[in-house]
Amino acid sequence: MNLRKITFALLVVLVTAFSCGTDDGDTFTFVPRDSQEVYDENIAEIEAFLATHTYNYDEFDFANPYSLANDTFKIVFDTISEANNNLDAIALLDRPELLFKTVTQGDVDYKLYYLNVREGLGQATHPLDAVNVTYNGTLLDGTEFDGADVDGLTFNLSSVGSSFGVVDGFREALIEFRMRDGYTENGDGTTTNHNYGIGAVFIPSGLGYFSTGTASIPSYSPINFTFGLLTRIDTDYDLDSIPSHLEDLDGDGDGLNEDTDGDGVANFIDNDDDNDGVLTIDEDIDQDGDPTNDDTDGDGIPNYLDYDTNLSN
Repeated sequence: MNLRKITFALLVVLVTAFSCGTDDGDTFTFVPRDSQEVYDENIAEIEAFLATHTYNYDEFDFANPYSLANDTFKIVFDTISEANNNLDAIALLDRPELLFKTVTQGDVDYKLYYLNVREGLGQATHPLDAVNVTYNGTLLDGTEFDGADVDGLTFNLSSVGSSFGVVDGFREALIEFRMRDGYTENGDGTTTNHNYGIGAVFIPSGLGYFSTGTASIPSYSPINFTFGLLTRIDTDYDLDSIPSHLEDLDGDGDGLNEDTDGDGVANFIDNDDDNDGVLTIDEDIDQDGDPTNDDTDGDGIPNYLDYDTNLSN
């Protein structure tokens, strides 16, 4: 099951109201459960998982995290039990690599746990980027619903127009990690990536698929992803020659709150950011493909953000 297809299904359910007709003309309107109530259940399930499971941390060289040997490390979870002969293992909840952040959505403050085994040494990740990752998505009982473990998969982190992104919880974890800083061609058609971010995230359904049900993801189910973050790819959603992440002018990770001309359209999806009637791409006076370095009137504001620029000078 492709991650982007699941995200599309979620959008359809959440953005559109639907009803079912009956023979007597009655209709049924789907009403999702209370978000806080579901979160309270989900976080209890997640923390119970973290308290009773471990992972193969003894196979990772924490003394030298950016060693070549660690470049092939894959996170594997296991139940702590006598049957598994690992009663002395440290639970995920007690591992120093387990961190969390608070993600507010609607009126719910979600605690998002993520396992930072290795942050990575390459480029940082922005919510408006596209990325290539290897990943494996499962329910807490270990049922796999999606994955790309060998070649990785490229997808946008945000949903914009016809471009489908990933669920919020996965994006919020990925932006805490960095990309690879190099790679080696192995001579057999495969590549070994070096020093990329390695982690996992445990996602309450309110930051996942919430009420959307599929054949492999029950409604209101918490999920987790293990992942390796390989490369980032610039997006340019408005085709104005400015990478979308550079249109997040205040650098807060939220491109939606940048609207230079106040027309109700965020800069990263607005092809005329200053509403002067000249497309941003046409305000690249030196035609070097970068409108951000053109300032015709020398006022310190690039032409594409400056309504008062006189392009005839």
